[in-house]
Amino acid sequence: MTEQPRSETTWTNPLAAWGTATGNAEAPTIPVPDPRSVWRANTTFKVPTHPVGRLKYFIIWGNHGARTWNRLRYWPTRRNLLAIKGLYNRKTAVAEKRILDRKPIYWVLSLLLLLIAPALFPQAQMNALLTAGATFGIFAAINVCWTLIIGTASIFSLATYAVVGTAAFITSLLSVKYGVPWYAMPPIGAAIGLVFGLLIALPALRLDGFYYALLTLGLNELFRVFFTTSKQFGAASGGLYGADSFISQSWAPHTQSVVAYYTSFALLIAALFVFRFINGKRLGRVLRMAPEKHEAFAAAAGVDYKRARITIFLLTSVALGFIGGFYAAQYRGVAYSIFDFQTVLLGLAMITIGGIGRAEGAVFGTLVVIFLRDVLLEWGPWRYLIIGGLMLGAVLFLNNGYFGIRKQFNAWRAKKRGEWRSTRTEKGGEALPEEATEIDDKDTLYFRRYDKMQRDYLKGLISPEIIEEHRRQPLGQHSEALERVLLYFRRAKMEDKYALHAASPNGPYKIIAFSGVRGVSPRLVDDREYSTLDEGYHAVFVRRVHDLMES
Repeated sequence: MTEQPRSETTWTNPLAAWGTATGNAEAPTIPVPDPRSVWRANTTFKVPTHPVGRLKYFIIWGNHGARTWNRLRYWPTRRNLLAIKGLYNRKTAVAEKRILDRKPIYWVLSLLLLLIAPALFPQAQMNALLTAGATFGIFAAINVCWTLIIGTASIFSLATYAVVGTAAFITSLLSVKYGVPWYAMPPIGAAIGLVFGLLIALPALRLDGFYYALLTLGLNELFRVFFTTSKQFGAASGGLYGADSFISQSWAPHTQSVVAYYTSFALLIAALFVFRFINGKRLGRVLRMAPEKHEAFAAAAGVDYKRARITIFLLTSVALGFIGGFYAAQYRGVAYSIFDFQTVLLGLAMITIGGIGRAEGAVFGTLVVIFLRDVLLEWGPWRYLIIGGLMLGAVLFLNNGYFGIRKQFNAWRAKKRGEWRSTRTEKGGEALPEEATEIDDKDTLYFRRYDKMQRDYLKGLISPEIIEEHRRQPLGQHSEALERVLLYFRRAKMEDKYALHAASPNGPYKIIAFSGVRGVSPRLVDDREYSTLDEGYHAVFVRRVHDLMES
């Protein structure tokens, strides 16, 4: 289909009637179409849209009105209980409240489920599930403290179970030989954990990473060999038993299992409070300023991250010693398996599967591993292969365990959504519907729509006639079509706007582009030089026309 030739008309300068026209009195011009035609075309055409995932769901309810609004906070921190934010609805302009952090709701529901779990267990597997639940509570408390050391403090220590085992063996010995009651065993274990923490915290000032992990793994093996070869600690019987316990042997086996389950559950709650008290307070915030490989920046900012790390290490060592004394009081002693390398590896699997540095990750990983190891006994050695496969999958494909899947998926979806948007050529500068929901200032949307329609209209005015007219006379009065195009170019943003730079008062001239940022110098567009101003003006015009047609 051949393009029809344009018919020229004569444009008369309105100032010529009064004799005040500074340029030409009249000029040939191409027919200028009605701007309303572009408006009609844009309002009738609908850009096809595709589903790109749902919007994030928030729990929203009406605002407090005239009543005073008291925000609940985590004691003793200053963090809001549900991270509630007051805002105004964009459509209705009605005051609302929105919950930004739904984790406490999920925590309460999950802990309530664990609380009523014994009532939901099948009768045939009641004893096995209660025993596994008690083991889960103790190991989850240990791993919550361990993830504070590895995640928050960034100290890769493998001596966690050495602290627990040492406290358990020493308190068991004190109870067996000297009659120490069960209620004194956890505090004594906490004191032992403090001493042990001071012993292994000193090398953390000089060693880091892989070397410190080797040192703590060697300490774990050293204590294991010491206790397994010591007759005083039950080398002949495979462990030390006979300590005092809060679970009476005269109770029915079912009652003993239920009491062990709920006391372990209470220990897990206490460990979660310790995690919140440390990670949510100043110590946790200080160490979040000094992540791995950013210690120099933290030190320059005045953050004593080494002291914060050692403080967290000592506090968690006290908690681990307390758990060791509790372990001995609940099971009336302790076995050498608490020191096994297999136990250390399973503990690493627990915190890796859920996500290092997250309390919910430590609890979830412990639940998965304990369920596979202690409940699905009929699966045989395949249980450990499944645990290894889960751990390998978390390391290879996930950024922060299985609890980080949602965040990782949202980041991947946002990336793909951006890639998909960038391939949309129909947009032409106008916001897509899914973009419009993310723009607060709705005037921006209307300006984008107006600018798109104006560019569509001006593209129809670009012709060889007006380009030749501008070449003949870059300055002065022009025809209507050329004047419309030039007015659009003149009101463009300063960012990337073209200008001429003179090497001397009389030329030559080069084209530069402004940065639009105060203090940032313009950039040189190309090395082409123009001897006169008119040539430079026309070169800038041609470049702007090219940008308009390519937009």
